Amino acid sequence: MKPTLLLLAAGMGSRYGGLKQLDGLGPNGETIMDYSIYDAIKAGFGKLVFVIRKDFENDFKEKVLSKYEGHIPAELCFQSLDKLPEGFDVPEGRVKPWGTNHAVMMAKDLIHEPFCVINCDDFYNRDAFMVIGKLLSELPEGAKNDYSMVGFRIGNTLSENGTVARGICSKNEEGHLTTVVERTEIMRVDGKVSYKDEQGNWVAVDDNTPVSMNMWGFTPDYFDYSEAYFKEFLSDPKNIENLKAEFFIPLMVNKLINEGTATVKVLDTTSKWFGVTYSADREDTVARIQKLVDEGVYPAKLF
Repeated sequence: MKPTLLLLAAGMGSRYGGLKQLDGLGPNGETIMDYSIYDAIKAGFGKLVFVIRKDFENDFKEKVLSKYEGHIPAELCFQSLDKLPEGFDVPEGRVKPWGTNHAVMMAKDLIHEPFCVINCDDFYNRDAFMVIGKLLSELPEGAKNDYSMVGFRIGNTLSENGTVARGICSKNEEGHLTTVVERTEIMRVDGKVSYKDEQGNWVAVDDNTPVSMNMWGFTPDYFDYSEAYFKEFLSDPKNIENLKAEFFIPLMVNKLINEGTATVKVLDTTSKWFGVTYSADREDTVARIQKLVDEGVYPAKLF
């Protein structure tokens, strides 16, 4: 069965002004998302599902979906603050969306096969799609609790223009994820990849340490766990009082791992991530894409 690619496109870039999902970076105005979709088709994915904001629907259909017609089937679903389980209301003053795992939940009625979740403003590179596409397509019919994530080597995911936030991963002897710890400030310090710990000290880590770039492989049972846990999340007064509390994917994944409900295989990739965390990254990303086109990795015009 061909896996589905679930693209999280409901967020606007906070650090990088404007709608970075639609910023043309390729030679013919291609977006980062176009390259991901091109790679996903090459890696054997059979369908796209986008999570977007409802008020963006017409623009999205016109500027984005129209491109992929005839290449791969695509569907839309919508994330909004008021999409909450029965009995729950949006806290007064809350404007921030409920986070990445809430976005994933929006696709429940559209996805009935193994699927890969990605951010649409990260350039993951083809090897990452090949690695996770192969694993998802080889899962037995009705597989459950057997998840995966692509672990990028931390040294391949930095920005020249400032610190980045990454989920640093630990794994056991079987190569299964044991924890994801979100580190919000990571950069090279004296040549070594380092993160700032809770005390404000820089801690060096090996260049090949796996990090999560939010590229996950799940099966549909994940939706049911998410719905149940989201109710717990909303029932905790501190998540209601904190108007910025978010229901992130690693929160759900950590819970399933710690309870022994599911395993998450950490897949290695040689892919070098790039993206536009900062406006200053844009020029570098344009140059790197052009280099890949010059090398024949991508055609000058994708779709």
